[in-house]
Amino acid sequence: MIEQIKKLIQYYEEVISLPHRQEIARELRHEDDIFLLLLYSEMIGIPNPVYYYTLELYPYMLEKFHDWHLRMGMEKSPLSGIRCC
Repeated sequence: MIEQIKKLIQYYEEVISLPHRQEIARELRHEDDIFLLLLYSEMIGIPNPVYYYTLELYPYMLEKFHDWHLRMGMEKSPLSGIRCC
């Protein structure tokens, strides 16, 4: 009985979110873009007051950097210290 209720709740959540998946994906991409801009802003010349605290995030975000700078309209990496293209 409990398993059937869990399956019903899962089905309900999927039905509710189905028409909004593209919107949710777009919003998540937008949030990622803003976060990466904040993360790399000091390297592209925009003052960042929390630069010191974002340094430890670089190793985790390098994998996403290439996709990000292409979405932002930069054909080549704007950062000399990061080679991705």
